[in-house]
Amino acid sequence: MKCPPFDYHRATGVADAVATLDAAGDEGKILAGGQSLVPVLALRMARPAVLVDINHVPGLSSLEVRGDTLHLGALVRHLTLAEQDQHPLLAEAARWIGHTAIRSRGTVAGSLAHADPSAELPSVLLACDGAVQVAGPGATRRVGAADLFVGALQTDLGDAEMITEVELPVPDGWGFSEFARRHGDFAVVSAVATRFGDRIRVVIGGVAGVPHLVSPPDSTPDLLTVSGAVQDDRVAEIADAAARGVEPASDLHGSADHRRALTREVVRRAVAQLAGTPTSDRTPVPA
Repeated sequence: MKCPPFDYHRATGVADAVATLDAAGDEGKILAGGQSLVPVLALRMARPAVLVDINHVPGLSSLEVRGDTLHLGALVRHLTLAEQDQHPLLAEAARWIGHTAIRSRGTVAGSLAHADPSAELPSVLLACDGAVQVAGPGATRRVGAADLFVGALQTDLGDAEMITEVELPVPDGWGFSEFARRHGDFAVVSAVATRFGDRIRVVIGGVAGVPHLVSPPDSTPDLLTVSGAVQDDRVAEIADAAARGVEPASDLHGSADHRRALTREVVRRAVAQLAGTPTSDRTPVPA
């Protein structure tokens, strides 16, 4: 199918992009990699009157570590994420995004702004307790991961706002696991585990409208607090708690019980990897 008609504007800077979006009201959309937007246009699921192309805006393709945080410009491509070595968790997660053609065009900010609950990067952002810098009419603001995602394909961003930078703290330890029916498909269920000091954060994708941050149960409030190595029994306890804490829906990919069982397994694998106990049945995904 062909895209519906639209006006095209090639932005010269962030201020120009924001001003054009502001003038378009709720009829404007940002065009970056186009890997999420163009299929939506082709299926007529959206009919924006104006597309604002930000691919030539200077300063949005930077990637650098400041302190213990990786700062990414909005236009950094998934392929670059997969090849960089400053943030190993991000590199591993990016390798699971689509296929090479998609990774060569898709952008970090585009994935976060699209807010697919099964996508890898929203879960990584939340697991790392990261944030985004947002530019809007007359002001900029910083939005934490916990506040950015408000529903399936919904974010806190206003119609005239755009993500300009992503802040991603580098964890002391990490683990990543995903189950998809075919390589390149969105995850049925995924899990990201990070460790910062004595605290573990576990985020599950694919079980709710937004990435799900695991909370310790009332019976074991210190479940995600560790000192020293993470033992095997703790890995199992975290996986069990994660499975009990989700309320997935049934759909064409599987029943709620199926997703809950997958949750237990992918969380177990991710936390075991974080603990330095690789699972023997973990199959690498080809780049």
